[in-house]
Amino acid sequence: MFEQDQTSTRRSLLHHTLLAAGTTALAAPTARAQTGGSVEPAWKRMFGPGFRNERIKTSGAEINAVIGGSGPPVLMFHGAPQSLITWRLIASDLAKEFTLVMCDLRGYGDSSKPEDGENHSNYSKRPMALDGVEVMQHLGYQKFFMVGHDRGGRVGRRMALDHPDRVQKLVVMDIVPAHYLYSHVTLDFVRAYFHWFNYLRAAPGPEDELKAANEAQLARTTNDVQREYLRTSATPANIHAMCEDYRASASIDLKIDEADMNAGKKIQCPLLTVWAATGAMGRLYDVLNIWKQEGINVAGKGLPGNHSLQESAPKETLAELQNFLRG
Repeated sequence: MFEQDQTSTRRSLLHHTLLAAGTTALAAPTARAQTGGSVEPAWKRMFGPGFRNERIKTSGAEINAVIGGSGPPVLMFHGAPQSLITWRLIASDLAKEFTLVMCDLRGYGDSSKPEDGENHSNYSKRPMALDGVEVMQHLGYQKFFMVGHDRGGRVGRRMALDHPDRVQKLVVMDIVPAHYLYSHVTLDFVRAYFHWFNYLRAAPGPEDELKAANEAQLARTTNDVQREYLRTSATPANIHAMCEDYRASASIDLKIDEADMNAGKKIQCPLLTVWAATGAMGRLYDVLNIWKQEGINVAGKGLPGNHSLQESAPKETLAELQNFLRG
């Protein structure tokens, strides 16, 4: 009990220290962006007219969202270490047919960074999925489509399993389920996805390494998009939350998945998986057939581009999303 209390205290102290450091880190780029005493948020520059920003309180976090468009609602979650601006190249066209609710996952972007919880529980995909359901409920949507890239796809998968009455269609982008990866570890997987193991080390080892690397990248970047990504992802609070996300995937989330698989639980809604055909996921895995073990109505295809399909192959990605969500 004493060891558990000490661990809990250390985690709490680390969490609050990271939050304080993160607040300081955010202040500098905001100040540099000021022109005539005003600041134009990056989301407004990148998404343009017709979109609005809202911060929505859920039962476990406060979620930053950019919302726009008209038509059936689509919840959209980004990957790591990104934020909601990842959808900027396809949002305007997609919003012509759908109401987009693009969110920063808890721990990422401008959403809040909850404390770790026991066994990384606050960064399990289960509460992260509940954030999405509660955001949509707050906006008046009881049923919706779900699109998730990378970590966001893992949250979407959990959402479809935990809330089958809410998720009408699911898109997962350039991933296979984490439980499959951790139960099929190969040398090629370790080489291609070394961070999947590196981030599992106890804090603050990987956090310190990432902080140094991100600060160096931020100092030399001249790209506005990269600078906006790093504005949040380079902060200690965000870095720690991302590591907790990975730690949860390799611990508490595996137990949740095991229980579902033992019970024969499958994704009931139509599922589309797309992946970078020449990327690591496409080279190493039979992506479509792996996902066919997860759901009862699964389709998919490889696309050109790299891991971030929505940024590297926006035209092709947009077409696949439109065709699937319209059907």
